[in-house]
Amino acid sequence: MKQKIFKIFKYSFLGLLMALLLFITFNLDSSIYAYRQAKGQLKIIFNTRPVSEVLADKTFPDSLKNRIRLIEDIKRFAVDSLGLNPSKNYTTFYDQHQKPILWVITACEPFALKARKWNFPIVGTFSYKGHFEKAIADSELNELKKQGFDTQLNEVSAWSTLGYLKDPILSSMLEKSEGRLAALIIHELTHGTLFVKNNLEFNENIADFVGDYGAIRFLESKYGKNSKELERYQFSKKYNDAYSQHLLRGAKKLDSLYKKFGKNMTNQEKVRQKTEMINQIINKSDTLLSGEFEKRLINRKKWALIDNNLPNNAYFSGYLTYQSKQNQFKDEFVRDYKGNFTKYLTYLKDKYPSSIVF
Repeated sequence: MKQKIFKIFKYSFLGLLMALLLFITFNLDSSIYAYRQAKGQLKIIFNTRPVSEVLADKTFPDSLKNRIRLIEDIKRFAVDSLGLNPSKNYTTFYDQHQKPILWVITACEPFALKARKWNFPIVGTFSYKGHFEKAIADSELNELKKQGFDTQLNEVSAWSTLGYLKDPILSSMLEKSEGRLAALIIHELTHGTLFVKNNLEFNENIADFVGDYGAIRFLESKYGKNSKELERYQFSKKYNDAYSQHLLRGAKKLDSLYKKFGKNMTNQEKVRQKTEMINQIINKSDTLLSGEFEKRLINRKKWALIDNNLPNNAYFSGYLTYQSKQNQFKDEFVRDYKGNFTKYLTYLKDKYPSSIVF
């Protein structure tokens, strides 16, 4: 009997090993990428500390302990008051030592707002790719440039592993304002509640909507409706919404421009018209809210034609991915659910059950 069980186990193991080897053989790039991602994630996990230990550490600054407690309050509010799924996320802490730890690549066609997409087993297709090693990110970015893509490389302040791992509090999070921190944490927790495979646009737009809505509710609850924390966040959101809509209108103009490009037009002329259009779009953004934003809050990256650092299609494509459906969710929430978030979230959970099996 034992020999029979051993044979079954042996052949099952060999079968699984053969299947794994075949998968790696036919998905070599994905396998290498998955290994690097796992290595990066595990490096972070093995160097985290329980939040309870950090809060008990007498050498850890009290001001930062207060930010960690604030994250605990935000998470509790997101679960108890908004109805997001409970999780063990943000119960550990990782000190970045003021260094970025993840870089994200995006790429887009040079004369079409068509994002480059990467397909990953289990979780689906994404129009971005993250790397824990900047040298590898730079190398891939340069290769994409050689292929003719418009590219962008961003540092990332947070991400969600969709429940596969216990996401830690990153030390860089503690530098954010109360409103931005609340929006960030609630955004990431939303990914653990609502996630549709192969639909990055839906996932990011709904997480942004819930993050913004939840941040305002949290700030009202904790600090009051007339608090400076709420006022600062609402003004920042007002500007960011205006900026996003401005860039989305600009993306439509670029799309129309590209569709007019003839087959006989030279690349040089295409680049000239594209650069001129992007320069016009960016210059007009300084007039949003009558320039009030520039006087009051938040330093924003300055683009300049003379320095040849204007944004490209990858930048505009990112706004199409992350912001294009914001109003759709807001309108649906107000029109069909009369501002009742509990009912709206229940509807979303029923309509969009997570396609990721944990």
